[in-house]
Amino acid sequence: MNEDALRALVREAVARHLAGQDDAAPAAQPLTLDRHISHFRYALPKSGGPCLIEPDVPCNHCGYCESHGH
Repeated sequence: MNEDALRALVREAVARHLAGQDDAAPAAQPLTLDRHISHFRYALPKSGGPCLIEPDVPCNHCGYCESHGH
């Protein structure tokens, strides 16, 4: 494809878009994400010692203790 053919394709696509006939790209819709309470995390200090949930194992910073565990 040469430069003239590419320019023609771009002009054609822009003309279709401006005329409202651009079926190739659907109109953007806003995305709303409602967060469930189980997705929130508490601000706890990072532990260098035992896990808060299982004190027999060292903390591996999984985040389970910072959430409701879901």
